[in-house]
Amino acid sequence: MAQTPTATFEHFDQRIADAMIKVNNETTAGLPGFLGVKFTEFGPGRLLAVAEVRPDFLTPIGNIHGGIMAGLVDHLLGCVLYPLMPRGAWAATTEFKLNYLAPVKDGTLTAESTVVSMTRTTAVVRVEVVNEGRLACIAQGTLLVREPKPAS
Repeated sequence: MAQTPTATFEHFDQRIADAMIKVNNETTAGLPGFLGVKFTEFGPGRLLAVAEVRPDFLTPIGNIHGGIMAGLVDHLLGCVLYPLMPRGAWAATTEFKLNYLAPVKDGTLTAESTVVSMTRTTAVVRVEVVNEGRLACIAQGTLLVREPKPAS
């Protein structure tokens, strides 16, 4: 993975990161379950994940469908933010761009999600996806960060 400079995140909550690893890695429902994405490392502003390429991810010509890669990237864009936000806050992707760099036919996808910039209301996140040692996709997205709703 390329070395993207990251900011210092003093509000990183390792307990939230550990809970997200556990929940994500044990789920079989929704997009993370379908993709089989597993979080392997979670640190301040950085998340590593892996997913095995399955035959049902492939197009008729034998390459991974772009929507599979986009789904993986979108999942990682948001998840990397949760240990940095106040408890109860949420993040929503407002836009992201993918550059597909190499065809993926099989093997393992290894993805690194890195927070480039984060304010109280927005974040910019970069994701790099490698397939068997070859850079397959680079993506960058902007996310809206919403504060927790006050108790009524």
